[in-house]
Amino acid sequence: MKLTFNLKFLLIFIAIFIVEILIAKYLHDTYIRPFGGDVLVVVLIYAFLRIFLKTNYKKLALGVLVFSFVVEFLQLLHYVNWLGLQNNKFWSIVLGTYFSVYDLFAYFVGYLICLLFGD
Repeated sequence: MKLTFNLKFLLIFIAIFIVEILIAKYLHDTYIRPFGGDVLVVVLIYAFLRIFLKTNYKKLALGVLVFSFVVEFLQLLHYVNWLGLQNNKFWSIVLGTYFSVYDLFAYFVGYLICLLFGD
């Protein structure tokens, strides 16, 4: 693993971040917001890390997937309450408050998209 700066992934990160904000602000449907947003969050985290890290992209993508799964399982344990953030709307949205198997599937789809980026 080596520190670097990758403009391509910075631009991908910015684009996905804007899309995520637009989804959160304007979409209140039952498919794109919950599923599409979760797919994109994995790609967003991956793109952010790729801005600064030159490493094996498959291992990095898997690491992001594992991280996403851990956060999702922590939601099952209501970790936002442990952190005292249950009344903070921003952190409750960012960290999530409800476990869903569908989210795990969405994260896996995001992982597959990350693998498409390659080296």
